[in-house]
Amino acid sequence: MENNQPTLRRSLSLNLVTLYGLGNILGAGIYVLVGKVVGEAGYLAPLSFLTASIIAGLTAFTFAELASRFPVSAGETVYVFEGFGKKQLSILVGLLIIMTGVVSAATIARGFVGYLNVFLNVPASLTIIVLLAVLGTVAIWGIMESVRTAAVLTCLEVLGLLLVLFVAAPYFTALPSRINEFTPGTDLAIWPGIFSGAFLAFYAFVGFEDMVNVAEEVKNPQRNLPRAILLALATSTVLYVAIAFAVLLVLPPDQLAASDAPLANVYQEVTGNTPVAITFIAMFAVINGALIQIIMASRVCYGMARQRWLPAILCRVSDLTRTPIIATVLVTLLVMIMALWLPIEQLARATSFFLLIIFSLVNLSLWRIKSRDGKVDERIFQVAGWIPIAGFIAAVCLLAAEIANRLLGTS
Repeated sequence: MENNQPTLRRSLSLNLVTLYGLGNILGAGIYVLVGKVVGEAGYLAPLSFLTASIIAGLTAFTFAELASRFPVSAGETVYVFEGFGKKQLSILVGLLIIMTGVVSAATIARGFVGYLNVFLNVPASLTIIVLLAVLGTVAIWGIMESVRTAAVLTCLEVLGLLLVLFVAAPYFTALPSRINEFTPGTDLAIWPGIFSGAFLAFYAFVGFEDMVNVAEEVKNPQRNLPRAILLALATSTVLYVAIAFAVLLVLPPDQLAASDAPLANVYQEVTGNTPVAITFIAMFAVINGALIQIIMASRVCYGMARQRWLPAILCRVSDLTRTPIIATVLVTLLVMIMALWLPIEQLARATSFFLLIIFSLVNLSLWRIKSRDGKVDERIFQVAGWIPIAGFIAAVCLLAAEIANRLLGTS
């Protein structure tokens, strides 16, 4: 790049980057897919969410150390290159990350259609095109403006989940007498459903890994990024498990599995009122997730182009907005194509599949880096040596369980 080429603006505080990550994690994963997870695991859906959280949590610690070591855009590609020293493998990982962001944003856009239909019966294709055009414009507007918008929407997302928990609170009194419905017991035959639900629920934790891709726009990233990653994941885990219990205490699994707007259905069942408030909040939650995924994927394109792994045109930054406009437009167009092409559950499963491959490689990369480099600057956030190994094993096992479930299901 030319020396006078504009660069990204370092303007995100710990609070803003935490809200950025939390908003990305919460979004469509819980507002749309909780019913689909229930469809796979039934009353054991809370266990599926907890299983997915443990697997994601191990890798989150790995990302926290790597983000502190290498606070750059397109973080995962750099981590894999530092671990394995293979350019082709790093490029493959970068392309998988971009595809993950594209497919995830497409999933979210389709989820938005389900909640909008509670109010208006608008053609899905028109809704998707208009929504993504608006979000692409916001992403181009500027990182500070985009993340502040995302932060406001994140607060709305949390408010919506708390509203569902509030109206469903009286149903929790029945939990002690119904606890057997939520425990697996000794029947091994139900575990494939739990793992299938965990694979789908894993999509609900997508987001913490995206936080590393705005590292060049975070203040003091070595300190703030690790803290933000762990805070965002811990908060989302508590909310997810609580929501999974709440919806199952209110509605039976078959009704939840058939719903495109499960939280709205729960609110209506409990209150007897039209779910205007929760539907409105859910729509903004879904929008937030898509916006953040578009930002993330465009920053990976930017970071890879700076490494000369993608065409240089993708790392051009606008003098006015200080954002990578061409990369953002490309990502937005790709999201539109995917959202118009594939159904929501298939999109979510594809996202989880790509992410588990990436997580496996990133965990191995940290293990190799720690084994090779030994002691590092004590200002760098560090985790125990067994964590990346455990994260690798957990990711591979969940991936293998899903492949086995799919093969057995089609045989």
